[in-house]
Amino acid sequence: MSSRSTNRRPGQPAEAPLDPFKRAVTACVRAIAGDRDLDVSFSKDRPALAGEHVRLPDLPKKPTLEMLQVTRGLGDAMALRRACHDSRLHGRLAPQGRQARAIFDAVEQARVEAIGSRSMRGVSDNIAAMLEDRYARANLAEISDRADAPLEDAVALMVREKLTGRAAPKSGQRVVELWRDWIEEKAGPNLDALLPNIHDQDAFGRAVRNLLGAMDMGEELEEELEESEEDDDQPQGEDSSEEGGEDQAEGERSEADEADTTSEENDTGESEAAAATAEEVADQDDLDAETPGEARQPENPFDQAAHAIDYHVFTTLFDEVVHAEDLCDEEELDRLRAFLDKQLVNLQGVVGRLANRLQRRLMAQQNRSWEFDLEEGVLDTARLPRLIIDPMQPLSFKQERDTNFRDTVVTLLIDNSGSMRGRPISVAATCADILARTLERCGVRVEILGFTTRAWKGGQAREKWLKEGKPANPGRLNDLRHIIYKSADAPWRRARRNLGLMMREGLLKENIDGEALLWAHQRLIARPEQRKILMMISDGAPVDDSTLSVNPGNYLERHLRAVIELIEGRSPVELLAIGIGHDVTRYYRRAVTIVDAEELAGAMTEQLAALFDEAGARRNRPGGRLRRAG
Repeated sequence: MSSRSTNRRPGQPAEAPLDPFKRAVTACVRAIAGDRDLDVSFSKDRPALAGEHVRLPDLPKKPTLEMLQVTRGLGDAMALRRACHDSRLHGRLAPQGRQARAIFDAVEQARVEAIGSRSMRGVSDNIAAMLEDRYARANLAEISDRADAPLEDAVALMVREKLTGRAAPKSGQRVVELWRDWIEEKAGPNLDALLPNIHDQDAFGRAVRNLLGAMDMGEELEEELEESEEDDDQPQGEDSSEEGGEDQAEGERSEADEADTTSEENDTGESEAAAATAEEVADQDDLDAETPGEARQPENPFDQAAHAIDYHVFTTLFDEVVHAEDLCDEEELDRLRAFLDKQLVNLQGVVGRLANRLQRRLMAQQNRSWEFDLEEGVLDTARLPRLIIDPMQPLSFKQERDTNFRDTVVTLLIDNSGSMRGRPISVAATCADILARTLERCGVRVEILGFTTRAWKGGQAREKWLKEGKPANPGRLNDLRHIIYKSADAPWRRARRNLGLMMREGLLKENIDGEALLWAHQRLIARPEQRKILMMISDGAPVDDSTLSVNPGNYLERHLRAVIELIEGRSPVELLAIGIGHDVTRYYRRAVTIVDAEELAGAMTEQLAALFDEAGARRNRPGGRLRRAG
């Protein structure tokens, strides 16, 4: 994105194309925050602001203009929060109710962003791009029912309109439309009262509390505020003539300090995780009621509906999410991988050919042409003879055009149940291995996950249930084991041997598909890529004897159907399934059933190729749906 320095000394390493952009963003963040020592880094981890550290998303080698502007917007939002927000004051004024707190936090973030937007046009444009991206990722444009529309987002967007005069981003307008009449009827004058206090956080916070009261969320607000004021108004130097009065005053100060510390901790988990989320802005504040930082998650339309499913778990104490390398030592992993390779010598050739065909199809989609004679990009060595002939000629640069399928992540979720033992699990492991390598070559990130249980017949969860007197309808009654064979950011060469773990005797037990799908989906949703694909590979309906023996016979299957319906209807994740000897087309809209495990390689490659071939892929339309393959 920037020209290489032509004044580089011999032996000096070449500067990465994005380095000048990162330096410029870093300088802007420090300038807006008013802190020249602020640590600004770029990472694949989630964007966050914590103390003296700002973490922004790393960018691909050839980012789009939209990606660059979203990154600038994230940096501006975090810098403004750093400059214009007092965490201690925020914690003291914030209400305790979950919905009220979510609105209070969202409106405070709107305030700090509005301060910068009003004074700097560039900041206003950057934040607008960041918000457009945030609400598009949350799929809010597809919401049709007010019950599914997050109220805090609607209020925050309407506050932004009042403070900046700028309309809500297109991807968030649907939420505002659903709530606007109700909010204006309840609290129209209170919205107008916010603007004069935009630069005074204390007055603004109290005005927001009045707004919440007008919206019928004012219970205990006045009482909380009075208690806070009583703590603040304690005599600071007034000595009591009564014996022990000094101790009592000291105790009251300690309590006030404790309250401040608590609110500050809540704020660093809620505010600075609102600064690591509301500011992180890419995923909308993830604030949690008990553990600040997650309180906002349940307000996501998908999560709200997921929690409403009639399904519960007796205990999660014994569940585990574990990396494959943590389940056995390196020597055993190497032995199991060698065993897998030996078993499938013939199959590897077939799968390899199919993978190469998929790779050719993907590569064919790339626009391999280059743009020449540019002032920035990659140095065009073919034009160097011109420079020798005429030293006065300027250097020439070239740039390759982007592909249709960049910025994509694929998750392969493999059933690790006992019925997969033998040939099916061997074929699944090999196909996942070779497809991961193929997609990685094409610039597509791949995650490989497995799901099973830690024990047959219920394990420690069932023992706990028996000790507690067998309460009726316990829900899921087994210990989950979810396995990460390869994370999306891990290169294939490092994760290759992990897939041998599927050959381990005793690993494959029972399968609770619905919870596994939710787990894989949540991991995908947290990824920064624009396009997300989830492929389920299974050989049967969910089965767990312990759970089904004390619940209705269709308990797990009913939950699986509800989860599939949620993902297919409300999530930006593209879901497809392959059933081995089991008709999965009755569960999934997009699915294929194969009779023999040997057909798995062809089914996987064809399904993935079909997704990438489809016109109008959901790269820029997170709410779109895919048609089921014929």
